[in-house]
Amino acid sequence: MKFIDEAIIQILAGKGGDGVASFRREKFIPRGGPDGGDGGRGGSVFAIADRNINTLIDYRFARIHRAKNGQNGQGSDRYGKSAEDIVLRVPVGTLIKDSNTGETVADLVRDQQKVLLAKGGAGGIGNLHFKSSTNRAPRQFTYGEPGQEFELKLELKVLADVGLLGMPNAGKSTLIRAVSAARPKVADYPFTTLQPNLGMVRIDQNRSFVMADIPGLIEGAAEGVGLGHHFLKHLSRTRLLLHVVDMMPPNEDTDLVHEARALVKELQKYDESLYQKPRWLVLNKTDMMPAENRAELCSQFVEKLEWEGKYFIISALTGEGCKSLTYAIMDYLEQNLPPQPDNPIPEDEFVDP
Repeated sequence: MKFIDEAIIQILAGKGGDGVASFRREKFIPRGGPDGGDGGRGGSVFAIADRNINTLIDYRFARIHRAKNGQNGQGSDRYGKSAEDIVLRVPVGTLIKDSNTGETVADLVRDQQKVLLAKGGAGGIGNLHFKSSTNRAPRQFTYGEPGQEFELKLELKVLADVGLLGMPNAGKSTLIRAVSAARPKVADYPFTTLQPNLGMVRIDQNRSFVMADIPGLIEGAAEGVGLGHHFLKHLSRTRLLLHVVDMMPPNEDTDLVHEARALVKELQKYDESLYQKPRWLVLNKTDMMPAENRAELCSQFVEKLEWEGKYFIISALTGEGCKSLTYAIMDYLEQNLPPQPDNPIPEDEFVDP
C-alpha cells in the first residue's frame, strides 16, 4: 500500500429538516388544531483513530465527505427522521488542522479516540409548538439549520519513542531490522528507504519501545535536495533521536565530520524544537574497520566532531553493540517519562472498540 501522510479534504455536515405547518383534518373534527411535526437533525461528521490503518491514502482520492440532511417534518404530529452521522477512520497519530487558518482541530494520538469535526444542523420546528391559548391556529414554523462545513488538512505523524536520523546508506534500516521485527528494504545504494518504518524493540516481556526509521537526510534538503524535509515531521513525537553515522562510506574522500554537522544544521533549519531533542551518536559499520584501532578511530571522530553527549559503537549487520544500545535506550525512556497533559482527553472522546 502506498504511504500517504498528508491529505486535504472537505467535510459537509447535513442540513436539518424543515418544520411544517399542518392542521388536523378528519371527519367530524372540524377544528382539529395544528399538528405539524419538527424536522430531523442533519448528520454530523466525526473522526476516529484506528490502529489498523497506517496511511491516509483513502483521503487522497476521496476528498469530499458529505453527511445526509435530516428529513422534513410532516403532518399528524410526525417528526422527520434524523440523518446518520458519518465517521472518518484515520491512523493513530493524525493531526487535523483547519486548512484556511492553520488552527489545530484535533490531535488523535490514541486508538479509538473520537472527535466531532462538523456538527449537523438542528431540525426546524413545526407549528405544533407555536400553539397557545391566544394562538389557536398558528401558521408559524422554522426551517432547519445548515450543517457546518470545513476544509481540513490531515497530517499523519507516526508515533514512536525513538527516531533514527542519518545520511542515506548510513545503515538505519539495517539497525531497525537488527533490533526489531520490522523488515524494511535494505540495499547497497542511497535512498533505499522511501517511507517511514516502525519497529517494536522488545527488551523483555514487559519492556519495549517503538523505533522509527525515516528516509535519509542530506545537505541542502531545505532547498529541496533529495527527499527534503518531508519525512522529518515523523520524528516530532519521538523522545530520543539516534544520529547514525556510516564510519566506512563507499567514497574514501568523504568528510564524515562535515556530513554529521551538515545533517544537524538541516535538522535545525527544519524545526528548532526537533533540534533541541535529546540526541545520541551511533557509529555504525564498525565491523569493516580494523579491529586493532577501531576504538581509537571512533574516539578521534567523536573528538573532531566535538560531541559531548553519549555515543555508541555498533555494527548493525553483525549485531555487535546493538544489545547494549537498546538497553541504554530503554533505561533512558523509563527514567524520562513524557509529561502528563494538563488537560487529559475526556472520556467522551473515546469509543468502545
